[in-house]
Amino acid sequence: MSQDATAAEETRPPNVVVFLVDDLGYMDIGANNENCFYETPNVDALAKSGVRFTDGYAANPVCSPTRYSLMTGKYPTRVDATNFFSGKRGGKFAPAPLNDHMPLKETTIAQAVKSKGYATFFAGKWHLGESEEYYPQNRGFDVNIGGHRIGGPYTGKRYFAPFENPQMAVESPAGDHLPDRLARDTAKFIADNKDQPFFAYLSFYSVHTPLMGRPDLVEKYKAKAASIAGEEFGDEEQIFGDKPRRVRVLQKHAVYAAMVEAMDEAVGKVLQQLKTSGVEDNTIVIFTSDNGGLSTSEGSPTSNLPLRGGKGWVYEGGIREPWIIRYPGITTAGSVCDEPICSIDLFPTVAAAAGVLVQHPIDGRDLLPVLKGGSLDRTALFWHYPHYSNQGGIPAGAIREGDWKLIERYEDGSVQLYNLREDVGEQNDIASRHPERVQEMRERLHAWYKTVDAKFLQKKPGSPEPWRP
Repeated sequence: MSQDATAAEETRPPNVVVFLVDDLGYMDIGANNENCFYETPNVDALAKSGVRFTDGYAANPVCSPTRYSLMTGKYPTRVDATNFFSGKRGGKFAPAPLNDHMPLKETTIAQAVKSKGYATFFAGKWHLGESEEYYPQNRGFDVNIGGHRIGGPYTGKRYFAPFENPQMAVESPAGDHLPDRLARDTAKFIADNKDQPFFAYLSFYSVHTPLMGRPDLVEKYKAKAASIAGEEFGDEEQIFGDKPRRVRVLQKHAVYAAMVEAMDEAVGKVLQQLKTSGVEDNTIVIFTSDNGGLSTSEGSPTSNLPLRGGKGWVYEGGIREPWIIRYPGITTAGSVCDEPICSIDLFPTVAAAAGVLVQHPIDGRDLLPVLKGGSLDRTALFWHYPHYSNQGGIPAGAIREGDWKLIERYEDGSVQLYNLREDVGEQNDIASRHPERVQEMRERLHAWYKTVDAKFLQKKPGSPEPWRP
């Protein structure tokens, strides 16, 4: 290699691969759960090669808002993208107004790195707008495989080909499995672009409903589940309807397990391509999810215990996510970090690594200090969910400061306070014991509402006025 070529290689910015899994809970990978029913050897190996975050979050307990935050580095409340697109379920009150697309004025992380000469690629679930002008190929991605308006693989034979996905120009052979197809396309992009900086965003449709697994893996986990005894469901608070709501408390759902393992195999295929293409040592790899595991509805396939609740709830089970980052030359293999981070932090972290100067306001922070073993100068993280979730979740906001988390319910303005270090399961509300802390945290949460122009529940005809902060 010539001196010029060597110098170019040394100054080339890092490639970036992002794995975003749909509905994967914090406790759904072995790296976070030594008793995990599901087998995730590739994700676990990734954790051992980088830094694993114990307190990583999604910006919202459902998908589209978190996807907006990952793309823009902003809290989704800033544009009223506060529920999945387009979820408008009501309850005692009508939900807050919902903007059901990522505005075209937003700068996406793909557009940001593309300005630095990156080849950009998207595969999988998008769910950030109803029509083609909002799709990945018009938001900074050179290639889009499968990303469009809907939030699940609901066309064709769903998780098995023919997929009949309008954004898949080439159909798979009959019976092809969707996570493997998306991984193959991602691997091909890496192989084709190994000689230039690239940004690959593999956004799995897995492990979202419909619950469908590869038959060989389903049989494997049926056999494994046969030896697991105990109560599978427990009680959870009811917010609408007249039937008791149950939450899964034991992992043993064979089909869901098959879906998790197939996702893990797909991750492994992409990671292997980084090695094969000789770019592993200059590629940042990020792994996370868009919201907590589905535990209270739609089959309730997973348990998030000891975390409370799941998808659709602002309890930890709905917003605490797997977060793994491997940044060659920066992260220490096998390290574990308890610094609270959030999906708003992806944009500034990737932008900084790519040499992009971010000149517009964002909410996230570059995680480089944390990846080096330090901390962030951030006092709080915030959540705002003014909706009745499909999973029974309660319209609420939340603020986390250090070990403390305050939840404010929007129907009546009642609050709960938890110390997460002592009570990660949010079982012991200690608001009455700490009135000054409650007042201080509520004031900061309310100030944030104003900063992001938060909207709240609305009155129904003939109903009382809902609470307002």
